[in-house]
Amino acid sequence: MGGFFAVASRHNCASDLFFGTDYHSHLGTQRGGLAVLDGGRIHRVIHDITNSQFRSKFEVDLPRLQGHLGIGVISDFEDQPVLVGSNLGTFAVVTVGVIQNLDILVASAFRHGRRHFAEMSRGTYNPTEVVAAIISQEESFAAGIRKVQSLVDGSCSLLLLTEDGVYAARDRYGRTPVVTGRRDGAFAVTMESSAFPNLDYELERFLGPGEIVKITPDGIESVQPPGDEMQICTFLWVYYGYPASDYEGINTEEARYRCGAALARNDAVTVDMVAGIPDSGTAHAIGYSNAAGVPHKRPFVKYTPTWPRSFMPQDQVVRDLVARMKLIPIKSMVKGQRILFCEDSIVRGTQLKDIVQRLYDFGAREVHMRPACPPLLFGCRYLNFSRSRSVLDLAGRRAIKELEGTDDVHLDEYADADSERYGAMVDTIRRRLKLTSLKYQRLNDLVDAVSLPKSRLCTYCWDGCTGPCKSA
Repeated sequence: MGGFFAVASRHNCASDLFFGTDYHSHLGTQRGGLAVLDGGRIHRVIHDITNSQFRSKFEVDLPRLQGHLGIGVISDFEDQPVLVGSNLGTFAVVTVGVIQNLDILVASAFRHGRRHFAEMSRGTYNPTEVVAAIISQEESFAAGIRKVQSLVDGSCSLLLLTEDGVYAARDRYGRTPVVTGRRDGAFAVTMESSAFPNLDYELERFLGPGEIVKITPDGIESVQPPGDEMQICTFLWVYYGYPASDYEGINTEEARYRCGAALARNDAVTVDMVAGIPDSGTAHAIGYSNAAGVPHKRPFVKYTPTWPRSFMPQDQVVRDLVARMKLIPIKSMVKGQRILFCEDSIVRGTQLKDIVQRLYDFGAREVHMRPACPPLLFGCRYLNFSRSRSVLDLAGRRAIKELEGTDDVHLDEYADADSERYGAMVDTIRRRLKLTSLKYQRLNDLVDAVSLPKSRLCTYCWDGCTGPCKSA
C-alpha cells in the first residue's frame, strides 16, 4: 500500500520527517524516500529497504538534510519522491494508491508532447512520474492536483513539495486516510495518526475525500474543499492499519476488539482457548475472548527482529517462508487443546494451511478459525492489498471454481452469508485448510464494528460494490 508524511516547520524539519516517515514502515515493501527544501533547492534521497529497515538506511542522510519543508514516503515498489523541473517550478511528489488506467494516462501524455518516461524494473511506468507529468501540464499546482484526481481510475493520495509550501491531497473518494497535525512552530500531514504522539503533534483533523490543503510553517490553507462521497478502505481497521492509529476518528485497536466480539456473539463452539494469528489477529482474538469468556492465550509467538510482514514479499514462496519462520509454536500449550484462532482475513490460505498442519503435528485436538472479515471474492482495485495476478489466488474464488467449474458465476450468492452457495464455499475452504470449523465475519457485523455507515466504506473485495452501496 505505502504511506507518507510531510512537515512544514520554522526550524529544521529533517528529524520529524525521518521519524514520521519511519512510522509508516509497516505499509511498504521495497522503497523509502525523503525530500527536503533547503535554500530554494530540493534535496532528495531514495533507498532500497527490501531487506533492511528504513531507519538503518536513512539515518546516515540526516546530517545533510536541512530545511523547513519536507516530504517522505514508504513505497510498495516504485522509486519516490519523483523530482521534477517544470514550467511551474521545481517540485517533488509522492503518491499512494493504485492507478488502474496508467497506460491510458501515459498515452495521453505522449499525445500532449511528453517525449519519455523512466521505466521501472518491473517493466512498467512509474505511476508517480505519470502523476507529476499531469500536474506539470496545468497552470498551477492546485489545478494539476485537481486534474490528477479527475483522471485517475483507482486511487491516488499525494504530497507535493514546492518552493512555497507542501500540498497534501486525499484521494477523490478518500480510500486512504490523510490527517493533519500541529505543534508550536510546525505543521504536519500523515496517513498514520500514530506518527504524531511521540513527535508531540496534536491531531488536528482528517481531510475529507478529494480535499487539498497547502501547509507552510505559518499554517494550513484550504485549496479545495472535500467532496461528499467517501469510500475509505475497510481493511484499514481489519488488517493493515496500525493499532495506535485513528481513521475518521475511529481507533483501529478498538474496532478490532469489536470485530472479535461480533465473532463471539455469533458463535457457539466449545474451545479451551482463543488465540490470534500474530500480530494482526491478536486484537480480534482479545475481543472474542472478552466477549466469550474463554481464556486468551498465545500458542504461537512471533519472532519480529528480522522478518517483515508476510504479505510484503512479492514472491509467494518467499511469503510462505516468512510466515513459517517468524511464527514459533509453544508445543506444551498446543497438545491436546481445542484452539480457536482469530485471523484478520484469509487471502490465499497457503500460509494458514501450513500453520494448521503444524498445530496438528504438535498435538492439537481441534483447530477452529474465525476470520475477522467475510471471504475475499474480488482483488483490490484501489490499493495494494489482496491484489493478485489472478482472482484464483483468492481462497474464495478457488473454492467457487471447484464447486462450479468456473470462478465467475453466482458471485452475488457466494457473497450472501445466508445462501446455500456461500455455505458450500466456506465448507470447501474449511476442508482444504483441514480446519475443525470455519466461520467468517458477516459483513454487516464488520460494518458495525468499524462504526461508519456502509455507504462511506469501500467493501469491494467482499461484495464487489464499487460505489456507496448502503445495504450490508
